[in-house]
Amino acid sequence: MNRNIGKARSLVGLGLFSIVCILFAVAGSAQQQTNPAGSDETEKLQVNPPRAQLPQIAKYSAWAKLCFKGSDGATICRTTSSGTDDAGQVVLRVDLIERADGGPARLQLFVPQGFNLPAGVKVTVDSGAPTPFPYNWCLTNICIAAGPIVPSMIGEMESGQALKIEQGTFNASTVATNVPLDQFSAAHKGPPETYDFSLDDD
Repeated sequence: MNRNIGKARSLVGLGLFSIVCILFAVAGSAQQQTNPAGSDETEKLQVNPPRAQLPQIAKYSAWAKLCFKGSDGATICRTTSSGTDDAGQVVLRVDLIERADGGPARLQLFVPQGFNLPAGVKVTVDSGAPTPFPYNWCLTNICIAAGPIVPSMIGEMESGQALKIEQGTFNASTVATNVPLDQFSAAHKGPPETYDFSLDDD
């Protein structure tokens, strides 16, 4: 009789073990069916950073040329255009900075934050070759990229239709915006608005 009781206990234990195994198997299967691609989606979120976007630019200002005399007496001129959003906030600005004493000209770009800084900014006139400009520094909501610009590129801007500005993202793509150049030549060659910031000794 003891042998029969032991046999019964063994059968009961084996049955409980089988039930536990079945429950674990059903739970695992249900989890896979609920989110079969969960691991793939998680990997995508970890590998691919959020895509950077340029703020919407509602309009660009007309190109204007502003000149002033610095403390050293040299005349410096800035031919500039700004892109603003619907609220009137400046989103992007382009400055061509030139000195009357023949010093090298510079192109200065105020661009949105949130992009790949080591990639710099690429500037292209129409369908020409892009010219890279490194980021110099960033403020709270905008970054400045600047560098020397050759006379031939200034000539291309005078005869061009659009200045394409490209910023690199963290997933190896680029985001671009086009600044109209149709008024650039007239402003650049025309008479400037002049300001005198030189110090008067009297």
